[in-house]
Amino acid sequence: MAITVIVLLAVMAVASADPVTSYHAPAPSYHAPAPAGPAQYNFNYAVKDDYSGNDFGHEEGRNGYDTQGSYYVQLPDGRLQKVDYVVKGDSGYLAQVNYQGEAQYAKYQPSQAYQPAPKVGYA
Repeated sequence: MAITVIVLLAVMAVASADPVTSYHAPAPSYHAPAPAGPAQYNFNYAVKDDYSGNDFGHEEGRNGYDTQGSYYVQLPDGRLQKVDYVVKGDSGYLAQVNYQGEAQYAKYQPSQAYQPAPKVGYA
């Protein structure tokens, strides 16, 4: 019984000394300054690719806790969808969605009826 206890204690000592089980993540080596106040920024971007038909963009400005902006995208049906939004403090995200143009759909073309493959004879 005493030998079992000694062996068990030896195994526990080896397991606790294993560097894999005693790993601690290193402390960060940088000292980034904390933000000095509320965020202030403006940005915008736009993409218009006539080859693929992609047309979209986004612009936003923020001053403290007030944010306003808009984004748009060319929809597959030909319309332009534009979203104007505003966030004032804790009021939440308030958006207004507008569409420009009329939806255009391709004329329906029924597919050809199914025709089974010709049978191949076995010799």
